[in-house]
Amino acid sequence: MPLGIVLRRSPGVTRWAKHAWKAVAVVPGAPDADWRVLRQEGEVVEYHAATLTLELHGAETEAYLHGLSAAEPSIYVVMRKEGTGDCPLSMVLVTASPYEAQDYTDSGEDIVEKVPMPPGLAAWVRAFVDRFHEEEVFVKRQRRKDRIDLKEDGIGDPRIGTAADVYASPTLKKRRLQ
Repeated sequence: MPLGIVLRRSPGVTRWAKHAWKAVAVVPGAPDADWRVLRQEGEVVEYHAATLTLELHGAETEAYLHGLSAAEPSIYVVMRKEGTGDCPLSMVLVTASPYEAQDYTDSGEDIVEKVPMPPGLAAWVRAFVDRFHEEEVFVKRQRRKDRIDLKEDGIGDPRIGTAADVYASPTLKKRRLQ
């Protein structure tokens, strides 16, 4: 599903940051856009920065379910800094998976913003999860009953002359052989 990403540019609060950027909304079914101004109030400007495709995968339904069960279901927008001009961010990805969004935060090079999921989009994701999610049954691993403490490694090995040689360092063994 195509999602339009709405970014808000507001004045920076320090002298080192001229502007502060924040993803504030997504527009389901939006047409292509390239930094189109949607709204301007004083120095605060909202842009339709880009339109990216939201792809859902059957293997990630558990992550979507986790995201939908949050207090506020969200879409995650992944952005990357691309210079210092009027449009300093490039849109990398939009995802409904909090796990995938977390993977992008690990590098520290990408900016990941959490945006509230519109109700219609939440219903679409929920329908996908209902159709493709299969609950994975937890299977506890059984402990093996082997007694590994009964065998002492090296004891009884014909290549070892005395019991003290089991724990001897290789250097000490070399000196004994010479």
